[in-house]
Amino acid sequence: MPHFIKNGQWSTNALLRQVCGSCASFFSGARRESCGTCGIVRRTTGHAHRARGMALAGMAMACLAFGVAPIDVVADDPAPQQYNLTARASELDDRVQAHPEIDFLITNANGSPADMQQATVDTRVPAKGQLVIWLMGHNQALFDRVSGYGLHAIRVHYANKWFSLCCREKPVGENCRGNIRLEAATGMDFSDDVNIPKPDGMMERARRFVLWLEQENPQGQWGQFLTADKSDLQWEKVIVAGSSHGSTTAARFAKFQKVGRVVMLCGPRDQYQTWQSLPSATPPNRYFGFSHVLDGGWTDDHYCRSWELIGLHEFGPIVNVDRSSPPYGNTRRLITDFDVRGDAGRAHSSVQPGRSAWRDDAGQYMHEAVWKYMFTHPVDAVGDAVPLDPDCLKVHPQ
Repeated sequence: MPHFIKNGQWSTNALLRQVCGSCASFFSGARRESCGTCGIVRRTTGHAHRARGMALAGMAMACLAFGVAPIDVVADDPAPQQYNLTARASELDDRVQAHPEIDFLITNANGSPADMQQATVDTRVPAKGQLVIWLMGHNQALFDRVSGYGLHAIRVHYANKWFSLCCREKPVGENCRGNIRLEAATGMDFSDDVNIPKPDGMMERARRFVLWLEQENPQGQWGQFLTADKSDLQWEKVIVAGSSHGSTTAARFAKFQKVGRVVMLCGPRDQYQTWQSLPSATPPNRYFGFSHVLDGGWTDDHYCRSWELIGLHEFGPIVNVDRSSPPYGNTRRLITDFDVRGDAGRAHSSVQPGRSAWRDDAGQYMHEAVWKYMFTHPVDAVGDAVPLDPDCLKVHPQ
């Protein structure tokens, strides 16, 4: 089934112009309208009979039921461009508080804002109707790429500095870190070690940010990620992603909340925790991981353990991307061994765009295809199951 958008433009077939690219519902006219189902504004041109449009809408819904890839949508923007926006969490919600006991601040010691949040969307690119929530320090190079894939992206300010302050006892409880991660993500009471209310959890801060973006940047059509009553995000349209500590929280959150996809760069960690083996609200085929083999989390079997406990061995073997090409056997477990001159610190940071990443002599990133695969590969296209790796340590002594 072809997409309803070709080469960034609505198809010349009048039938196709009668279907909403976000939810495949019927557009009843030949002008700029709002879809009655999802509320997304699209520009339609040409005329088509209502009956034929209704028939096509039914076909489109059937295609969605059979797992056809999301339909790309052209933004209704008179001056298409990449938009980069920032806002402070404390200015979007007056309930936001500082939590200095876990180094979760609104203002830094030098008076600078600690709660800046970032967003990027590129209206020059047909939109895929998915929102990336990035759980780590802002990475504009990564946002440039995911927006180029047709994804919206935000980074929210949430509690992530507790790691060096909490759960430091030996031995640490098997649920200690996992529970704090879940409380930091949800603002719900999962841990006795922290007290993070809903306005300071990732979920609510993301919702507030998207509400602001809907008003501030209507060209980006951010409202498509909100529920009809705007009380929550449509989480199955969300790709929760992160690196290191952030990838670990992303995976823990996805165990609790069903999301569209999970992208885990240099992670997940938590080698003493058991949350990785819990039942998952998010189907395990939606998790994607990527690590360098000299990363300490890899050499110490933190990542391979998490990947197997999540169940990623059911979707293919570990694939070295430097010796393979997309779609990498449709696997969910990717590694690289490019030369980092034995620097484990660089290895840890090397699997995302940035100074540590692998570049060719012209300065071009060598893992562009890997990042695109992780964020856009169809989640229902999976590799063949392989046995658990007996050399991957599952129980780590404390």
